[in-house]
Amino acid sequence: MRSFSRFAWFVLAYNVAVIAWGALVRATGSGAGCGKHWPTCQGDVLPRSPAVDTVIEFTHRATSGLAFLLVLALAVWALRALPRAHAGRTTAGLSLVFVVFEALLGAGLVLFGWVAKDDSVGRAWAMPLHLANTFLLLASLTLTAVWSQRESVSWRLPRGALPVAIGIALGATILSGVTGAVAALGDTLFPATTFGDGLRQDFGGGTSFLLRLRVLHPFTALFAGVILVATAWLATARRERQVARSATALVMLVCLQLVAGVVNLLLLAPVWLQVLHLVLADLVWISLVAMGGWTVSPADEASPATPAALRFAEPR
Repeated sequence: MRSFSRFAWFVLAYNVAVIAWGALVRATGSGAGCGKHWPTCQGDVLPRSPAVDTVIEFTHRATSGLAFLLVLALAVWALRALPRAHAGRTTAGLSLVFVVFEALLGAGLVLFGWVAKDDSVGRAWAMPLHLANTFLLLASLTLTAVWSQRESVSWRLPRGALPVAIGIALGATILSGVTGAVAALGDTLFPATTFGDGLRQDFGGGTSFLLRLRVLHPFTALFAGVILVATAWLATARRERQVARSATALVMLVCLQLVAGVVNLLLLAPVWLQVLHLVLADLVWISLVAMGGWTVSPADEASPATPAALRFAEPR
């Protein structure tokens, strides 16, 4: 099962890389590089004499296709490597469902023309939905990787303060991510020339609704950061190595993410920092999910210091 676990972590890391390239596609306005054609690019399987935006978009499609094949292999392998009642089989299957939705959402953006400089309401709804599905995909892959290191993990309704805190933190992180997707879209479509110009865009009259919504992100991000740090502090009371490591990583990543957000604002959202900002958001999410996943461990049953009320699940 060790080989399967390593493969699961690899698939998770690869998907983060694909998501980062997708952010590059959006930030550079290259989403229309293949025209309104999907799955072909400008009507061809391989684009001829492609421009830069076509190369960026086509590369994203090719790497996304490989991501689908890797997740499919993960789901099939989970059926063979994990016991029948193992929860990792379920999360591997969910990963396949979410990666299919990811492809369909990407196809919808292209076919409806919600790319490049399009500022329609449809795109404003599609981008946060895309982000939420991405988070669900990463959560499923993370839990598969974490739980693949356990001989047996079963589903059970959690009790106690820690599972409740993790649930609240998950919701706050998704909210921050959704508002961040809207803010990033506003940065791409309506780039500011100065910091003062950006403030006038956010609070001035007659601006796009995307700019008026952009101001929500800093507040939701700060709120989520406080919730995440508090949850990590609560998790350290479990006195388990994997949980403590995930909590420490979570706090460090939250601090880096907040700094990156401020710098992103001051530097007027350069492309490289937009990509880094999204990658950090993904890593924060993965650390939080992993922290929750590690609470499902044999140590729950073996450690007398862990109250039964804090048990998320017990191996059988």
